[in-house]
Amino acid sequence: MVLISFIIFLLLFVAIGALSALQSSKTSQDYLLAGQSVKPWLTALSAVATNNSGYMFIGQIGFTYMYGLHSAWLMIGWIFGDFISSLFVHKNLRVKTEENKVKSFASAISSWSGEDFKYLRIIGGIVTILFLGTYAAAQFNAGGKALHVLFGWDYTTGAVIGSVIVLVYCLAGGIRASIWTDAAQSFVMFGAMTLMVFTAVQEVGGFNAFIEALHNVAPGYMNVLPPENGMGPFFGPGLFILGWFMAGVGVIGQPHIMVRFMAMDKPEDLTRTRIYYYGWYTTFAALTIGAALAARLLIPEVSDFDAELALPSLAHILLPEVLVGLVLAGLFAATMSTADSQVLSCTAAITNDVAPNTFKSYRSNKMATVLVTAVALGIVFMGNDSVFSLVLIAWSALAAAFGPLLIVYALGQQPSQKLALSMLFGGMAGMLVWRLTGLNSIMYEVAPGVISGLAIFVIAKLLSNPGKMDDAEDTKSGAVAS
Repeated sequence: MVLISFIIFLLLFVAIGALSALQSSKTSQDYLLAGQSVKPWLTALSAVATNNSGYMFIGQIGFTYMYGLHSAWLMIGWIFGDFISSLFVHKNLRVKTEENKVKSFASAISSWSGEDFKYLRIIGGIVTILFLGTYAAAQFNAGGKALHVLFGWDYTTGAVIGSVIVLVYCLAGGIRASIWTDAAQSFVMFGAMTLMVFTAVQEVGGFNAFIEALHNVAPGYMNVLPPENGMGPFFGPGLFILGWFMAGVGVIGQPHIMVRFMAMDKPEDLTRTRIYYYGWYTTFAALTIGAALAARLLIPEVSDFDAELALPSLAHILLPEVLVGLVLAGLFAATMSTADSQVLSCTAAITNDVAPNTFKSYRSNKMATVLVTAVALGIVFMGNDSVFSLVLIAWSALAAAFGPLLIVYALGQQPSQKLALSMLFGGMAGMLVWRLTGLNSIMYEVAPGVISGLAIFVIAKLLSNPGKMDDAEDTKSGAVAS
């Protein structure tokens, strides 16, 4: 019954994506940006799903299951950093996308000042393809592993199924199909999470018994603050929280997420979009943490249990088989919702940034989607662990490469192409050095990466305007003397 339910609900998600073809105008602009007609609530739900689907359902739940309540700081820092950057970046990006008539993230960045920074566009497109392409491959691989664990299917079977699903609805409706399926998946998982948390609390004996049992799991399991990590009671937790705050800021550097805001209908609707986005995001994050804590109580065999499978395992314990199939279909669709976003962002990078003269038509956009999906699936079949290790730094690399530039642009600055490229490479270099030296155990590497990119801009501005510093000192001295 679980398998039948899984297949039925998975086909339902596919059908929702395919139905988006009914609104397609069969143009490249519609395929890549949905004609910039996406409503605020759809933009919000899709951005939350793409931002967090695999990470929240697998990573966040697994971390909370193992280490306890302080994992909430991952989401608190992330949401707050995301919110702060949204106040001055998102609207500007949407306006510049329409103003400069661009269809890709790297094109939006490279044409921000009204000029076409060709080398920034090409390199930005290559960075997008490199990291999001391997990330998409990892999503297909993760979907295959999930089906292997749940149903005993071969790893590659799940990857092929996932890639076919992505192709079906991406070719049918482009980014609109991705957004519609994201929204459907969000509603399903929100309902399933709510039901599981409520049922688990009742299973343990009520809310008070639930909290009391959690305090007895292990010493420090319900500590509110993160551990010191050898850095003292202030710096240890502080650096942990700062790292995840900057990870949230780094959302602005993720092409597959920011394209949702590029595609929304009106820049003036951003306030409504933000209310939907952060309201849904915060509630969903709290439910995720609650589900992980419930799993720790109901599945306490830590040494013999894969924490990243806590959610499907909890579903098997608490829900009837029909709903278990629904949860499993939602989980699998979650990995696909991230993969399709990444495939389409790579499509946009190929057709608009790297080879715009080769891929001009609506049909050629679809050909690029087929190409990207085939390459991602080929990576899965190669099973190259060194390629999949790129996923560990994909988010950080994109955040460090593009985040500083967008911050500087949104603050009204207009760096030259040479300085913009220096910030892009400098941000990634700072992130890599921090990670390779092992300092990411103290603080997530997005922070030093973004700071490196911003520091390059500040230093360049100071070196190009040394007279202003002297004038400021002379003015200050004159004021004191008078």
